[in-house]
Amino acid sequence: MAHRSRLDQEGMTISPPAKPSLNWKNPIHLLAFGLGSGAAPVAPGTFGTLAAVPLYLLVQPLNTLNYLLLVVALFVVGIWLCDQTSRDLGVHDHGGIVWDEWVGFLFTMWMAPQGWYWLLAGFILFRLFDILKPWPIGWLDRQVSGGMGIMLDDLLAGLFGFVLLQAAAYLLG
Repeated sequence: MAHRSRLDQEGMTISPPAKPSLNWKNPIHLLAFGLGSGAAPVAPGTFGTLAAVPLYLLVQPLNTLNYLLLVVALFVVGIWLCDQTSRDLGVHDHGGIVWDEWVGFLFTMWMAPQGWYWLLAGFILFRLFDILKPWPIGWLDRQVSGGMGIMLDDLLAGLFGFVLLQAAAYLLG
């Protein structure tokens, strides 16, 4: 369906506003889209989480306090990054915004035992909670808007994943 032009009071044509677009040269967009991982044509959240794995491997050696402080800092920065990018795109919680997945996954992996199977378990747990959004994750997702809303549901999915991963480590350890 073609957009119709409107006329202003002076009879001049008013074009519909241009649709905002992603700007890869904008570092805010680049970070919010997980260095491009969120641009995957299918399952951008899963690809975004997968792209967070190298970051996890890089920060995994940090002591538990410094690791948690890093996650908190990334969360706070993410509120601003995700809010700005969603405003620029004109879409709340655009599927390609995956900074929130990075932070949620990193939270799931806080204090995780070493080993590829723990990494895989944490990845799967985080993705399940992020996709299924059981209460109160889904409720928060619907109730809180802006950058805080984008970040909060993934942080909570990360918390759920963290609790189950720690419980498994305790029971199996």
